[in-house]
Amino acid sequence: MDLFLQALLLGLVEGLTEFLPVSSTGHLILLGDLLGFQGPPGKTFEIVIQMGAILAVCVVYWRRLTGAVLAAGTDPRARAFLRNILVGFLPAMVIGAVAYKWIRALLDSPVVVAMALVAGGIVILAIERLVRKPAVFAVEDFPLSLSLRIGLFQCLAMVPGVSRSGATIMGSLLMGVERRAAAEYSFFLAIPTMAGATAFSLYKNWAQLSFDNGAVIAAGFAAAFLAALVVVKAAIAFIGRHGFAPFAWYRIAFGTLMLALLLGR
Repeated sequence: MDLFLQALLLGLVEGLTEFLPVSSTGHLILLGDLLGFQGPPGKTFEIVIQMGAILAVCVVYWRRLTGAVLAAGTDPRARAFLRNILVGFLPAMVIGAVAYKWIRALLDSPVVVAMALVAGGIVILAIERLVRKPAVFAVEDFPLSLSLRIGLFQCLAMVPGVSRSGATIMGSLLMGVERRAAAEYSFFLAIPTMAGATAFSLYKNWAQLSFDNGAVIAAGFAAAFLAALVVVKAAIAFIGRHGFAPFAWYRIAFGTLMLALLLGR
C-alpha cells in the first residue's frame, strides 16, 4: 500500500479509537506491524496524529472548557470541574514519567497488545454486569478522592492494548459514576493526559524528530482530527443506547484475529 494511504489509514484509526474503550495505541501498533509502515523518522508521525485527536475533543467541548476557565474565579462548580480534571491527570503524569522506558519496551510487542485487547473485552463484559446503580451524574460533582481513584485506573492503560478511555470509563462505572458522565470525564481527562504524553515524547525524542515527508504527516493529522471529531460527537449517544458491550465484543474479536495472524506467521 502507498505510504500516503497508509498514513491516512493510521490517522483514521487513531481518531476512531482514541476516545473509545478499544485502545488506539494497540490498533496503531498492530496495524502498523501488519502494514509494515515506515513513516517519517523519529516519533513525528505518532506525535502529530495524537495532536489531531486532542484538537478534536477541544473543538467539540470548547464552549464548556472555556466557560469553566472564565468562570473559575466566581463559580464553585466551574472550579470543581477544572480541579477534577487536573487531579485525575496527576497519577498518569507521575507514573508515566517514572515508568517511561518500561512502557516503551512493552509497546514493541504486538502479541502483548492482542492479548490485552481480548482480556480487556472480557473485563468490560464483566463490569457491565457488576455495575451498580449510579450515584454521581456530573463531573462537577465528583469528590476529590473519586477523581484521584479514576486517575489511578487510567494508569492501567500504560500497558499497551488496555485502552486509556476504557480503563477510565470502567473505573468510573465501578465507583458509581453514570455512563454519560463517565464517558465525558474520559474525554476531558484525555486533554491533559494526551497533551502531557505528547510533550514528554517530544522531550525524549527531540533529537530524532523530523518533518520530512510533510504530506504524509499532514494526511495523518487531518484523518485523525476528522475521525475523532465524528467519534466524540457520536459516542455519548451510542453509549447511552447500547452501553459498552459492543466495544467489548469488538475487542475480543479483533484481538483474537490478530493473535491468530501474529502466531501463524
